[in-house]
Amino acid sequence: MNAVLTITGKEIRDGLRNRWVLATALLLATLALSLGLLGSSPTGAVKVDPLTVTVVSLSSLSIFLVPLIAMLLAYDAIVGEIDRGTLALLLSYPVSRWQVIVGKFLGHLAILALATTAGYGFAGLALQWLHGGANPAAWRPFALLIVASVLLGASFLAIGYLISTLVRERATAAGIAIAVWLFFVVIYDMALLGLLAADQGRSVTPAVLDTLLLLNPSDIYRLMNLTGFENISMYAGMAGVGSQASLGLATLALAQLLWIAIPFVLAAACFQRKSL
Repeated sequence: MNAVLTITGKEIRDGLRNRWVLATALLLATLALSLGLLGSSPTGAVKVDPLTVTVVSLSSLSIFLVPLIAMLLAYDAIVGEIDRGTLALLLSYPVSRWQVIVGKFLGHLAILALATTAGYGFAGLALQWLHGGANPAAWRPFALLIVASVLLGASFLAIGYLISTLVRERATAAGIAIAVWLFFVVIYDMALLGLLAADQGRSVTPAVLDTLLLLNPSDIYRLMNLTGFENISMYAGMAGVGSQASLGLATLALAQLLWIAIPFVLAAACFQRKSL
């Protein structure tokens, strides 16, 4: 366990030294603040808390950004170390492969969680201050947004680790990571909407739709944020699709955890068999 913590600490220090945490936090804070400020006019007209509008907007835009950041962190976590020769040196010490991959994953997850919490948290505090004080009720869905964003990032971290253990070159890992990101955040939803439009409710029953939504971690993230609270659902652009799904928050959270656990377990198994 000490070896895991040591490797985790090293990854966190590397992230801080390389300005990953600072750059990501500033990017997320800028995005959240921009969306909150741009939505200040309609929120003033209809008396909606700015955090509510920000949650709705970020639920869609974070789907593109958070998975991409996670993929950039993870795609060369293993294959990059092999290319640089540092992994063989690390494994020459009394440390097992599972300790290496668990420690690196926890370190990258800590970097992502810290940046997400700091970026979105600062933006939420600033928006509440600019609009005249704190509204505790509005912070519940915003806190869910932060937690869901970390879980979404963790699922793509796990997928990135799986890619990194399967390939032999960093360039190949980068190409596959971008393709996977593009599939889950763009292509899958376009294909699903096309299927729903063509089917007209004949074959795609609510149960089938629930299953299809659970097959995409990005859709799970969107539903967690847009259907978790009634006031958020009222202003959600995907409320039409979300209303057809009968998935509860606990089910969605469990599904997102499975999207973290299954790819990471597969990555750890592949890493155990990988020749250096």
